[in-house]
Amino acid sequence: MRNAFPSLLGAALVAALVVPASGQGGLVVRGLRFVGNRSIDDYTLTTVIATTNSGTFATKWYLRWLGLGEKRYIDEIEFRRDVIRLRLYYRQSGYMGAVVDTVVRRTAKDVYITFQIHEGEPVRVRRFDLTGFEGILNIEKRRRDLPLHVGDPFNRFLFQASADTILNWLRNVGYPYADVFRSLDANAALNQADIGLEAAPGPRTRVGSVEIQGLKKLHTDAVRSMLSVRPGEWFQQDKLYQTQRDLYGMGVFRSANVVLLDSLAPQTPTDSVARVLVQTEEGPRHGVRTGLGYGTADCFRFQAGWTASGFLGGARALDITGRMTKLGVGHPFDAGLENTKLCGLLEDDFTSDTLNYNLSATLRQPVFFSPRHTASIGVFAERRSEFKAYTHEAIGANVGVTFNARRAVPVTLGYTYSVGRTTTDPIRFCSVFFACTDADRQALARRRAFGAITLSGVRDRVNSPLEPSRGSVVTFSLMHASKLVGSDPGYEFNRGELEVIRYHPIGRNTVFAWRVKAGTLLPETFRSLSGIAARYVPPDQRFYAGGPNTVRGYRLNGLGPRVYVVPYDTATGDTLFSEVRAAATGGNSLFLANAELRFPAPPFLPQRVSFGAFVDIGQLYEREKSIISLQNIRVTPGVGMRVTTPLGPVRLDVAYNGYPPEQGPLLLQQPIGFTQIRTAYPDNPTAPPSFWDRLVFQFAIGQAF
Repeated sequence: MRNAFPSLLGAALVAALVVPASGQGGLVVRGLRFVGNRSIDDYTLTTVIATTNSGTFATKWYLRWLGLGEKRYIDEIEFRRDVIRLRLYYRQSGYMGAVVDTVVRRTAKDVYITFQIHEGEPVRVRRFDLTGFEGILNIEKRRRDLPLHVGDPFNRFLFQASADTILNWLRNVGYPYADVFRSLDANAALNQADIGLEAAPGPRTRVGSVEIQGLKKLHTDAVRSMLSVRPGEWFQQDKLYQTQRDLYGMGVFRSANVVLLDSLAPQTPTDSVARVLVQTEEGPRHGVRTGLGYGTADCFRFQAGWTASGFLGGARALDITGRMTKLGVGHPFDAGLENTKLCGLLEDDFTSDTLNYNLSATLRQPVFFSPRHTASIGVFAERRSEFKAYTHEAIGANVGVTFNARRAVPVTLGYTYSVGRTTTDPIRFCSVFFACTDADRQALARRRAFGAITLSGVRDRVNSPLEPSRGSVVTFSLMHASKLVGSDPGYEFNRGELEVIRYHPIGRNTVFAWRVKAGTLLPETFRSLSGIAARYVPPDQRFYAGGPNTVRGYRLNGLGPRVYVVPYDTATGDTLFSEVRAAATGGNSLFLANAELRFPAPPFLPQRVSFGAFVDIGQLYEREKSIISLQNIRVTPGVGMRVTTPLGPVRLDVAYNGYPPEQGPLLLQQPIGFTQIRTAYPDNPTAPPSFWDRLVFQFAIGQAF
């Protein structure tokens, strides 16, 4: 017999039966498990029933003596209903003959529960008919995108999801009043089901007028410019959702709702029109935000901002932001924290002696000729530094246009002009740019004009910004700086960078993640005052690696080419080899690859703890001085622990680095400058003799990638 049925009936029954377990006191649930469930995992089954297990510290015998953990008590009535809930859920999932029994062990104070499940054979889909789509959709090509297929167990939830999927397809090709009818012919004896979905598309409809309600201070034209719904176009349900998201993104509205004003389909067989209603409620026009944070490479940091939404009556927004870092170690807010464990990493960092800051004002236009494009213009003043690498100071302005900002791959074209300077350790100027005299260094460190055109894009398809477990991220950026775009002759180069990240779920809580990143610089030739030709790129545009987010077997910015300097004792005329200092110089080419397996902690640890096993591979190159070769690649494996917090995972990693120190030129520091006295130092580098000395510990907030 063929009949129609409400496919969510089982879900409604389950929802009606699931009520919170009542009563405190009585028997504590010390164990809850499922046996025999092959098609549905334990986690899903625990969401179906009302009885829940006590916390880890309250169930494990070796932890219970601590008296910790949440205790949950059995409700006898709800426990009996749980058997019915499980049977109903299995029937809705296609297992009509599933049998659920219980084994209960009771003590004076505790109870241990086992649900024994015999699933049996499922009712499988023998035939799946799709009708009513002729001339509208090529439904056979789209059939593979449906949640339910021929040969699958007849899951009523997936059957409903298939109907909803088709309904969404129809409503996005001009049929807002479409409906989809479901049919079922099941044979329990043969465990077979013939199912069907029949479309009733109704008239194809264009968008008529778009009415806007609820505006008080904001002008109607500003809202209308944000609409993706245009009169005269074929109706698309997704454009209503997109318009609603865009209105929220303006930061002006407390609520925004975009719906069809005509709820009933016109009684005409030809093309028709439907009105759209935009309902809004304006919120505060101004917002203030502040934040205080801490980082091992920044010590304490502070941020404050002010945003004016609907600036000058339009959809644009003005944002003024100020940030400060190195609080506690940098002048004028030096509190001596570099001599403590809290900020001890910065003790010998020459870039942290002064406060870092950034003050910016940015005007954002959310509609630039089209709702798909956005634009911004801003001014800034900044002082920023990279750990043991460089310090950059500048004032300037930037403009940018993001094309297809609401699409899968937004692309941004920007231009930046600033006047500033970048300083670094004198030994880097000498070893990398052959600027070994004071005059050459001062020439490179003087204030210069910097103009650059950038092109960047991102394809972000991850399921979570803090703890991604599925999807991918692809980013690229290209930069061109030359006299043609306003740069000083010493600031002429091209820079490119590409990064690919992928996340693969393994089971419910395990994730395998990998990343590949590469970059290169193509600088123009620069001639030092001493007459030596060099290819100069400002230190803030070079590549650096090493640290908790790149190659964890190396300290922050410690990977790649190095230079060594030895001081000269002017009193005795001796070279003080006992005081040799090393500095990583970065590189003009970068290769980086990471692979990491993230898995949950064993049951004896809280659920918020997880572990990771990783291998980091990478190297920095100076193309004019070294050959890019796989023999120079550094591979550092390791393990780590993560603790989930509201700010993201707090991470402690330990990596193994069995490599000797990188060789580099040895410079003699004299009052008049630097002189190279060796081309390679140390002579015979060896790895640390002890296993423990080869371990590198990294602490950070957030995943490495």
